[in-house]
Amino acid sequence: MRRRLRNTGSEPITRYLIGSSVDRYPGESERSNTHYRVHSLTWDELALTATCRGEAMRWEAKHDRDAFKEIWLVFENAQGRFPLYPGESVWIEYADSVGDEKWGRWFQRAVRLPTEHLQVSLAFPAALDPVVWGTETSMSAEASPLRTAPVRSEEGGMRVFT
Repeated sequence: MRRRLRNTGSEPITRYLIGSSVDRYPGESERSNTHYRVHSLTWDELALTATCRGEAMRWEAKHDRDAFKEIWLVFENAQGRFPLYPGESVWIEYADSVGDEKWGRWFQRAVRLPTEHLQVSLAFPAALDPVVWGTETSMSAEASPLRTAPVRSEEGGMRVFT
C-alpha cells in the first residue's frame, strides 16, 4: 500500500492506523470463524514493513484477533521521530504478506478518511484468471458500481487492474 497523507489539522500527526483482515470463506461467517480459530493469522506471517520518507516506521499492535489485526504505524524508529506537521504531506508505504490458505479469493479496501484522489493497482498471477470489480458505498447511499471501470493489462505473467 502506498498512501499520501496530508496534515490539515493544527497538531502534529505521530501515528497512522491501518488494518489487515482475512476471510477465507466470504459469506460463510461460521465456516471462516472455525477456520481462524484453528489457523489464526499471526504477526510473524504478516511480516509487516512500513516506510516514510525512506525511513523505516515502527508499529504497534492495537487489536490482535484471529482473522484481523489493527496496527498503528508510528512516525518514528530507533534513529528518531519524524512527525507529520500541520501543512505537510508525505507518502507512506506499507506491506504485509498473507498466504492464500488464509486470505481467500477476494480483496477489499475501505477508505474512511476524507480522500481527494484514490488509485489502486492490483497485480495477480494471470494463471489464476482473476476478475476485478468494485463498489462504492457512503453514509448516505447504498452500494453502487465504481464510477470508472477498472483498466486491465498484462505484464510479465501478471494481470494488473488499475
